Amino acid sequence: MKLILEVSDKGLPNQGIIGGTGIMITPPVNEDYWYFRVRLNKAGQAIVGFPKFGGIGIGFAQEEDWNSNLPFACAAPYIYKHIRYNKGSRNIAKATCISAIEMVREAARRFTNLSDDEWLSEQVRMAQ
Repeated sequence: MKLILEVSDKGLPNQGIIGGTGIMITPPVNEDYWYFRVRLNKAGQAIVGFPKFGGIGIGFAQEEDWNSNLPFACAAPYIYKHIRYNKGSRNIAKATCISAIEMVREAARRFTNLSDDEWLSEQVRMAQ
């Protein structure tokens, strides 16, 4: 399957934050809660980038453990290692998942307007 980055036009609100109080809650999360998606098979499995507590998390669209995701600034192989048990089909290759994660990471980077220096700094911070 050819990997294609999709961008949601749903205009997701800044869910998860109540007013200016700083109280954060988990929003209703399902397969359609994403900013960016790269489909991995026809059954609907995908790598998604979604709003998560003021940032963008990356995980699988279809998950057994819904809380298995990491911030987009983490390295793609590290993200994959953390989320791989939610992959589902054994027919989806590790390399395909990592490529899809890289696509979503780059889209999230552009979405958040990180400069090259900021991007490098974030990756170093997340690697510690």
